[in-house]
Amino acid sequence: MKHDDIYEQLVKLVKFGNIKVNETLKNHLYTRLGGKADFFITPTTYEEVQNVVKLSNEANIPFTLLGNGSNLIIKDGGIRGIIINLKHLDDISTEENTLVAQSGARIIDASRYALEQSLSGLEFACGIPGTVGGALYMNAGAYGGEIKDVLDYAYVVDREGNLKKRLASELELDYRTSNIPDNGDIVLEATFNLKPAKYDDIKAVMDDLTFKRESKQPLEYPSCGSVFKRPPGYFAGKLIQDSKLQGTNFGGAEVSTKHAGFIVNKDNASTTDYISLIEHVQKTVKEKFGVDLEREVRIIGEDPE
Repeated sequence: MKHDDIYEQLVKLVKFGNIKVNETLKNHLYTRLGGKADFFITPTTYEEVQNVVKLSNEANIPFTLLGNGSNLIIKDGGIRGIIINLKHLDDISTEENTLVAQSGARIIDASRYALEQSLSGLEFACGIPGTVGGALYMNAGAYGGEIKDVLDYAYVVDREGNLKKRLASELELDYRTSNIPDNGDIVLEATFNLKPAKYDDIKAVMDDLTFKRESKQPLEYPSCGSVFKRPPGYFAGKLIQDSKLQGTNFGGAEVSTKHAGFIVNKDNASTTDYISLIEHVQKTVKEKFGVDLEREVRIIGEDPE
């Protein structure tokens, strides 16, 4: 299907104004990295998401789901086909001891909403910058807590565009993984089981975690968060630090001097800068300690021409 024909079909399916052509992706990403998308779609209803997925299947148009990119690097050549971003699906509500959050809501905001309702269980997420959908996608966690500890179920759109309910036990949530990407599901909303607690007690925990995060992490620069998974028996940041890599830079990307597990976008870095630095860190740590660092951050998209 030709470019103009795809646009005409999308206009029939998505609210006017929520379709952008040749959109620069770094303007939408936490990392401030990435080339252009052919079509950037921001649906406002579940039905619109379903219809776009069905169109992509029928017309054989590739589509990619994109959150706020806090754990994602998009290459400088951008992404072909349709990008779906769920930023308009950001409602959060509670009923008794459950919290329901749509995929496009930030997990930080879900944590804060739970606090206002005196519900405990999401304190660990008070510093995670990603969306609710992204948090489920990778079973996000911090300071001893993980999504799998509190998730009850989620509603998703499957590869065929059907709305499905997935129990937490069906998602194979493990350390920074789930089966959501393998299944090709798009998370639309998640329901969390929380526990009543005193507001002041919840806030004290969140304040403590926020202090730890702000004092140890390089929040003054865009980044993709923690770049590497924790290797068995080691800490990635400690290995990188002991390899004397802090402050090492490729172009505008730099291994943080504040936390060695982070690579920051210090000076208008390109994705090529980031990837080159990641590979350099992996190679150096392997040579010095014999440890393979596995990326936690995802890299997608096309290389520049």
